Amino acid sequence: MADRDLLTLPLSVLRERTSAKWRQYDPDVLPLWVAEMDVLPAPSVAAALERAAATGDYGYPSGRPYEEAVARWYADLGTSLEDCPTALVADVMTGVAHSLRAGTGPEGAVVITTPVYPPFHSVVGETGRRLVEAPLSPAGRLDLDSLRVAFVDAGPGSALLLANPHNPTGVAHTAAELRDVLLLAEEHGVRVVSDEIHAPLVLAGASFTSVLGVEGSSRAVVVTSAAKGWNLAGFKAAVVVGGPEAKDVLAGFPPSAPYGASHVAVQAHVAALEGGQDWLRALVRDLDANRTLLGDLLAEHLPAVRWRPMEATYLAWLDCSDLGLGREAARHFLDEARVALMAGTPFASGMGDHVRLNIATSPEILTETVERMAVSL
Repeated sequence: MADRDLLTLPLSVLRERTSAKWRQYDPDVLPLWVAEMDVLPAPSVAAALERAAATGDYGYPSGRPYEEAVARWYADLGTSLEDCPTALVADVMTGVAHSLRAGTGPEGAVVITTPVYPPFHSVVGETGRRLVEAPLSPAGRLDLDSLRVAFVDAGPGSALLLANPHNPTGVAHTAAELRDVLLLAEEHGVRVVSDEIHAPLVLAGASFTSVLGVEGSSRAVVVTSAAKGWNLAGFKAAVVVGGPEAKDVLAGFPPSAPYGASHVAVQAHVAALEGGQDWLRALVRDLDANRTLLGDLLAEHLPAVRWRPMEATYLAWLDCSDLGLGREAARHFLDEARVALMAGTPFASGMGDHVRLNIATSPEILTETVERMAVSL
């Protein structure tokens, strides 16, 4: 077993947490469902929070420190945000909702590439737009033919809501794939809104490309946050960035939009982006090792489970259709193995034989999880 830097916390310590991950199920259940990592915070984040506590810096956000930190971070990733309008929002899905309302017409539709993060489905209804699904290819990648049909159905004035990298398949869209999608969207009068919250979590063998770093992105909108890469979901803050020709979208946000972000969260997120890069590199190494470990465990204990190792994120999308469970796979593993995984159905209809498994835990917990799953069969 490879040496670990961060994913080492024992179960006894993790069970002291009071977040949804550790309180949703009974204490005998191993929770590998929700996208929360079993790590301690980056030292830069801990120091920022200690400073805020010591000085009582618990007021309202001021200035643009988060937007500026995001711009520097994207520049390091190879994407200049010069001339791009930005806005502070409470979190990524709030930013997505604002972008869809302001960036589409009342009669417009929103295309999603299924299977995809369940809140993508619900946010479309919450914004009063019509939902159009464009299934991914059998390899789990963006499918231009599927998107072309969806864009015709959606019509001009609609939007494509994209997960980049993709959740739950863990695909890191390539520059060529994104360019083709942007050109197709422009041809059909469809605006691209890209959720890039998983951008920091690209594993060895792949790379991240922002929608805003690709030809044809001048009307696109990106929503991003340090929340996922640095495990800060409890600290609410995110940034929306528009292409140079998307100023009208951000101008259409409600005046109250920035007030949902927490000043303390902004401090934590800025500290993550500006001082947490070494921590992030160590985390990605651990996730890469766990990706390999999961493949070995599945081959040994659950060879009938099919999967494509993720290129990004810490979420494994497992096809359990050959196990012959006769019911939703996640329900079987919860009842019979006492393992909590995300059910596939909320990601796309007809996906009850799939589960999403979170590998951002210790090797010991990951190993016991797969062993329990195997024994349950």
